[in-house]
Amino acid sequence: MVTSQGTASVSFPFPSVWGIHSSIAGRTIIWGTLPIHSIIDNRVVGTVNFRGRPIPINGFWNENTKQIAFDSPYATFSGNVTIIDDQQSRIRHFILQGRFLMKPPSLQAGESGSWIATTDIAESISC
Repeated sequence: MVTSQGTASVSFPFPSVWGIHSSIAGRTIIWGTLPIHSIIDNRVVGTVNFRGRPIPINGFWNENTKQIAFDSPYATFSGNVTIIDDQQSRIRHFILQGRFLMKPPSLQAGESGSWIATTDIAESISC
Protein backbone atom coordinates (compact mmCIF):
# COMPACT_ATOMS: atom_id res chain seq x y z
CA MET A 1 0.00 0.00 0.00
CA VAL A 2 1.18 3.55 -0.66
CA THR A 3 0.06 6.58 1.28
CA SER A 4 -1.96 9.23 -0.50
CA GLN A 5 1.14 11.42 -0.50
CA GLY A 6 3.07 8.60 -2.16
CA THR A 7 5.93 9.00 0.33
CA ALA A 8 5.96 5.70 2.20
CA SER A 9 4.98 2.09 1.78
CA VAL A 10 2.58 0.76 4.43
CA SER A 11 1.52 -2.87 4.84
CA PHE A 12 -1.69 -1.80 6.60
CA PRO A 13 -4.67 -1.44 4.19
CA PHE A 14 -6.41 1.91 3.91
CA PRO A 15 -8.96 3.10 3.30
CA SER A 16 -10.50 0.00 4.87
CA VAL A 17 -13.43 -1.06 7.01
CA TRP A 18 -12.84 -3.55 9.82
CA GLY A 19 -15.31 -5.51 11.91
CA ILE A 20 -14.44 -4.92 15.59
CA HIS A 21 -15.38 -6.89 18.70
CA SER A 22 -14.47 -5.95 22.26
CA SER A 23 -14.82 -7.69 25.60
CA ILE A 24 -14.17 -7.07 29.28
CA ALA A 25 -13.39 -10.04 31.54
CA GLY A 26 -14.15 -12.41 28.68
CA ARG A 27 -17.68 -11.03 28.19
CA THR A 28 -18.58 -9.47 24.85
CA ILE A 29 -19.48 -5.87 25.38
CA ILE A 30 -19.88 -4.61 21.86
CA TRP A 31 -19.58 -5.27 18.10
CA GLY A 32 -19.05 -2.56 15.54
CA THR A 33 -17.03 -1.24 12.62
CA LEU A 34 -13.63 0.44 12.48
CA PRO A 35 -13.17 2.44 9.27
CA ILE A 36 -9.53 3.49 8.77
CA HIS A 37 -9.59 6.49 6.43
CA SER A 38 -5.88 7.21 6.10
CA ILE A 39 -2.37 6.54 7.35
CA ILE A 40 -0.06 9.41 6.44
CA ASP A 41 3.36 9.81 8.05
CA ASN A 42 2.39 7.02 10.50
CA ARG A 43 -0.69 8.93 11.70
CA VAL A 44 -3.94 6.95 11.68
CA VAL A 45 -7.24 8.77 11.05
CA GLY A 46 -10.61 7.04 11.08
CA THR A 47 -13.75 6.37 13.06
CA VAL A 48 -15.14 3.65 15.27
CA ASN A 49 -18.85 2.93 15.17
CA PHE A 50 -20.38 0.82 17.94
CA ARG A 51 -23.89 2.20 18.22
CA GLY A 52 -24.72 3.71 14.85
CA ARG A 53 -22.76 6.91 15.35
CA PRO A 54 -19.21 7.26 14.00
CA ILE A 55 -16.77 8.43 16.68
CA PRO A 56 -13.48 9.93 15.45
CA ILE A 57 -10.20 8.17 16.20
CA ASN A 58 -6.64 9.40 15.83
CA GLY A 59 -3.47 7.48 16.47
CA PHE A 60 -0.24 6.04 15.18
CA TRP A 61 0.89 3.08 13.08
CA ASN A 62 4.43 1.68 13.45
CA GLU A 63 5.32 -0.12 10.23
CA ASN A 64 8.46 -1.74 11.71
CA THR A 65 6.72 -3.38 14.68
CA LYS A 66 3.27 -3.69 13.03
CA GLN A 67 1.70 -1.95 16.05
CA ILE A 68 -1.23 0.46 16.15
CA ALA A 69 -2.42 2.78 18.90
CA PHE A 70 -5.40 5.13 18.68
CA ASP A 71 -7.73 7.13 20.87
CA SER A 72 -11.43 7.82 20.73
CA PRO A 73 -13.11 10.23 23.13
CA TYR A 74 -14.09 7.19 25.28
CA ALA A 75 -11.19 4.71 25.08
CA THR A 76 -7.54 4.17 24.23
CA PHE A 77 -6.73 1.17 22.01
CA SER A 78 -3.40 -0.52 21.25
CA GLY A 79 -2.60 -3.68 19.35
CA ASN A 80 -0.69 -5.58 16.69
CA VAL A 81 -1.59 -6.70 13.21
CA THR A 82 -1.21 -10.23 11.88
CA ILE A 83 -1.37 -10.82 8.13
CA ILE A 84 -2.42 -14.19 6.72
CA ASP A 85 -2.28 -14.89 3.00
CA ASP A 86 -4.65 -17.52 1.66
CA GLN A 87 -2.86 -18.66 -1.49
CA GLN A 88 -5.83 -20.65 -2.77
CA SER A 89 -8.42 -17.86 -2.60
CA ARG A 90 -5.85 -15.08 -3.12
CA ILE A 91 -7.27 -13.22 -0.13
CA ARG A 92 -5.11 -11.40 2.39
CA HIS A 93 -6.60 -11.49 5.90
CA PHE A 94 -5.67 -8.77 8.40
CA ILE A 95 -6.23 -9.35 12.11
CA LEU A 96 -5.74 -6.56 14.63
CA GLN A 97 -5.86 -7.51 18.29
CA GLY A 98 -4.91 -5.85 21.51
CA ARG A 99 -6.07 -4.14 24.68
CA PHE A 100 -8.18 -1.08 25.42
CA LEU A 101 -8.72 1.17 28.42
CA MET A 102 -11.99 3.02 28.91
CA LYS A 103 -11.66 6.69 29.89
CA PRO A 104 -13.97 9.48 31.05
CA PRO A 105 -16.66 10.41 30.11
CA SER A 106 -17.47 6.71 29.61
CA LEU A 107 -19.51 5.12 32.40
CA GLN A 108 -16.93 2.28 32.26
CA ALA A 109 -13.93 4.62 32.78
CA GLY A 110 -10.97 2.74 34.26
CA GLU A 111 -12.07 -0.67 32.98
CA SER A 112 -9.90 -2.47 30.47
CA GLY A 113 -10.42 -5.32 28.06
CA SER A 114 -9.41 -6.88 24.78
CA TRP A 115 -10.42 -6.16 21.21
CA ILE A 116 -10.04 -7.81 17.84
CA ALA A 117 -10.75 -6.39 14.38
CA THR A 118 -10.56 -8.08 10.98
CA THR A 119 -10.67 -7.16 7.33
CA ASP A 120 -9.80 -8.90 4.06
CA ILE A 121 -8.57 -7.72 0.67
CA ALA A 122 -8.18 -9.48 -2.64
CA GLU A 123 -4.47 -9.51 -3.30
CA SER A 124 -1.97 -10.59 -5.87
CA ILE A 125 -0.04 -12.89 -3.58
CA SER A 126 3.36 -13.99 -4.81
CA CYS A 127 4.08 -17.68 -4.31
